[in-house]
Amino acid sequence: MKTPGDPRLDPGLSAIMGERRQLINLAYRLLGSLADAEDVVQETYTRWYALSRQQQEAIASPGAWLMKVAGRICLDVLGSARVRRESYVGEWIPEPLPDHREWGEGRADPADRVTLDESVTMAFLVVLESMTPAERVAFVLHDVFRYPFAEVAEIVGRSSAACRQLASSARRRVSASQAPVASVASRADIVREFKKAWEAKDIQALIGLLDPDATGIADGGGLVNAAPHPIVGGEQVARYLVTIGGVLRGRTILERTVNGQPGLVIQQDGVTSTVIALGIANGRVTHFWAVRNPEKLRPW
Repeated sequence: MKTPGDPRLDPGLSAIMGERRQLINLAYRLLGSLADAEDVVQETYTRWYALSRQQQEAIASPGAWLMKVAGRICLDVLGSARVRRESYVGEWIPEPLPDHREWGEGRADPADRVTLDESVTMAFLVVLESMTPAERVAFVLHDVFRYPFAEVAEIVGRSSAACRQLASSARRRVSASQAPVASVASRADIVREFKKAWEAKDIQALIGLLDPDATGIADGGGLVNAAPHPIVGGEQVARYLVTIGGVLRGRTILERTVNGQPGLVIQQDGVTSTVIALGIANGRVTHFWAVRNPEKLRPW
């Protein structure tokens, strides 16, 4: 039975709300933060409902309108994010996402789920962070969401040719950072060996699993303890992990999916305190990203 407020009473409303997942997927990739993505989507819908009924009916493609507005809001947020990051305590890492089956209570709505594919791996999101806001928006809209440059130009506020150049520049950055693709099974094996070596505080095993140029980065947001600067070098990362091994006492390291890839989660009494994403290339760990900021661990 239909009740007041039921979207089924208004097919138009149902269609509009059906765009929510696409908007969340776009905003998360652009911002690297699920919390910020949710704010963007909320603001997008607020602007839609601020239109009169006549204005809404005059829009040929509401879905395209919503994506355009969300893209523009994300562009504004990215511009201000650089200023906010300057006051962020320590290193900033994109907000990690769990496998859909492990989302926390109240986060099971399919409309709020981000599609876990190669465009949301931690390595990919970190590369996006190195881009200018315009590069990031042009690249994600065109290369990930397949928007034609004419439509990208309307969102970015530049010509189609300029957007094509922005996307090309971003594409080169991504290509330069890409490691040879390894199967999920082989990545999972390396993560499992890494976990065993860390738990055993076996520094030689860790060094063997880490690339000589490996980098370790931790994000505590000033709310919990975390290395204030990147740790560079496989041996240095290994020694750091062994040094903080005492912190693991009473905690459990679990193998979990992090942004669609094999990763690790540290829990105490069932509560997640750290989520670790690992960059892997040529059979070795090249990057160790540890997110400890509790504000970024809500879905866990």
